[in-house]
Amino acid sequence: MRRVLIITYYWPPNGGAGVYRWLKFSKYLPPHGWEPVVYTPSNPELTANDPGLLRDVHAHLEVVKRPISEPYTLYKRLTGRKVDEKVETAFLSEKKRKSWRDDLALWVRSNFFVPDARVAWVRPSIAFLKNYLKEHPVDAIITTGPPHSMHLIGLGLKRALGVKWIADFRDPWTNIDFYQQLKLTGWADRRHRRQERSVLQTADRVVTVSWTWAKDLEQLGAREVAVITNGFDTDDLPAPPVPVDEAWSLVHVGAMTATRDCPALWKRFSALCASDPEFGARFKLRFVGPVDHSIIESVRAAGLMDKVERLGRVSHDEAMREMQRARVLLLPINDTPNKQGILPGKVFEYLAVGRPILAVGPAKGDVVRVLGDGHLQLDREGSEQDDARILALFRGSDRARTASVRSFDRRNLAGEVAQLLEKVVASQPR
Repeated sequence: MRRVLIITYYWPPNGGAGVYRWLKFSKYLPPHGWEPVVYTPSNPELTANDPGLLRDVHAHLEVVKRPISEPYTLYKRLTGRKVDEKVETAFLSEKKRKSWRDDLALWVRSNFFVPDARVAWVRPSIAFLKNYLKEHPVDAIITTGPPHSMHLIGLGLKRALGVKWIADFRDPWTNIDFYQQLKLTGWADRRHRRQERSVLQTADRVVTVSWTWAKDLEQLGAREVAVITNGFDTDDLPAPPVPVDEAWSLVHVGAMTATRDCPALWKRFSALCASDPEFGARFKLRFVGPVDHSIIESVRAAGLMDKVERLGRVSHDEAMREMQRARVLLLPINDTPNKQGILPGKVFEYLAVGRPILAVGPAKGDVVRVLGDGHLQLDREGSEQDDARILALFRGSDRARTASVRSFDRRNLAGEVAQLLEKVVASQPR
């Protein structure tokens, strides 16, 4: 078999959305003729501890781990957080915090750690991997970001060894949702953009998860960006299937960040609860995962707090069960400039469990392209005209969904990765 080195920050037992893509590809690449080798930190900051994911790490998979130095102890000290407190990504904060300490910590993070807090791992990793690859050659390497420091490791190895390199963007770099929230000096912003351009122009191939983001990356300097979406693993589907709620539950699974707030939707549901006694008696708004404090304030302002259930962060197995028992699944698209291309990984697991989806976001985004029939897409403004469609979604949710999702099976997507690797390996040196 050919060998591919996958450089990723996120790896089990670390949990969360950043883990699944390359955990699953590493699981399903061998049947397509590629033996993965994973390079990852031995002591990363745990976003979530989910040891159940380790079952997808094959006993014979080579996982190379090296220590990483991260500034989170300093960050927690600066902001008054406890040593064991989780640091959420994308500026999510379950507690309302706004002090000079938080502003200072953000300014330090934004300007002293470019592109991100893992940048100190870049040089030691390049030095280690140069020696490793001489003794254990591979046919190609893949770096996946964020954190985009992983791409700088690939850039260094490409320059030093000329190895074939694919840069995988699970999220954009300077076009990411929260880039404008960073307190960047002009110097730091220019450094971000130089690094991003170097990666996009030097990698043998760039790949991303949505069609709109592929076009965005091409405009920034990449050539012929490939699109390989995220997907679902049939091994993760609950067996036997979990029965659907008796309650009319609207369920969001994953991190509910401030940019995913849906004030108009909360008001519509509050009005429905007031005008339809049956709906009001049965409706539940369930959050599975961390929820930004601003979302709770928004829901409270709409008069819906008595309908809220919060399960907090759960394992991936439990998240899949919660998806399957939901009456309707909520899919709010971040209200940010890059919203057309936002295609969250959970979309495909939502589709796989066969529950109806209520999506809130742009009418022509990439999510709409994937969802197809049987689901409901609303804009953020909302209106009374939406009420009948919302009620129909809940009352008709026992009907089977017929949308084809086979192309998003992780096994098939791994085949697309293998095909891309073959093309890159066969291509002329850049």
